[in-house]
Amino acid sequence: MVRTRDGAVVAGVVLWVPLVLGLDTAAPLLAQHLLGLATWGLLLLVLRGEDRTTRAQVAVVVVFATVVELVFAGWLGVYVYRLDNVPAFVPPGHGLVYLAALAMGRSGWAHAHRRPLVAGTLLAGGAWALWGVTVADRPDALGAFWFLCLLGFARWGRSPLLYAGAFLVVTYLELVGTSLGTWTWQERDPTGWISIGNPPSGIAGGYAWFDAAALWAAPWLVVRLDRRRQTAGRPQNQAGCVSSEVVSRLSSSAS
Repeated sequence: MVRTRDGAVVAGVVLWVPLVLGLDTAAPLLAQHLLGLATWGLLLLVLRGEDRTTRAQVAVVVVFATVVELVFAGWLGVYVYRLDNVPAFVPPGHGLVYLAALAMGRSGWAHAHRRPLVAGTLLAGGAWALWGVTVADRPDALGAFWFLCLLGFARWGRSPLLYAGAFLVVTYLELVGTSLGTWTWQERDPTGWISIGNPPSGIAGGYAWFDAAALWAAPWLVVRLDRRRQTAGRPQNQAGCVSSEVVSRLSSSAS
């Protein structure tokens, strides 16, 4: 059942990406908002079958990625969307991409082929990054830097298979999005010092920061929510007794 679900999540995202991005190629702003609503609907539907920790991870990814989008696309213009905005389908899209990478990484097939999958991912990413800084018509120093980030996460991160899945899904997303003109990366960063490919070769290494944030922050978020629920569900008089007891202990300690 789990294997079937993981495959369905990956397949669904793989099909949804070109569908939404293809429809967006000529969509006015209102239609773009409708695509955003549809993408939110799909994300919430998929999350119904996930546990609380995974839902928290997706929430962290969506918030973190949205802030990054607003800064790097909306403010700095490192990459530019077709309508010079951050499309409504982008925030929930990041959640779907994370779920696809997670489903791929936790699948039985991935665990059965752990070493060749991680090694093959890094080999392909390394070859692409090397091409970007040596013979590519458009130099790509940023992609090489992000590939080094991916190497670090694969070596020292908590879930190498998640990062391998992210490389496959994010690379697919970027190739489809840039080829359709949904977004375009600038040739250089705002300082003018760092060259950028379209898309950057190691873009999955940049996205891995979202994954790392999710793995780190989600357990803390779940604990905080549990404590808040326990506090909210505690009878008022019990809470008052506890508070009085705490105050009494503090007073005794002070004296």
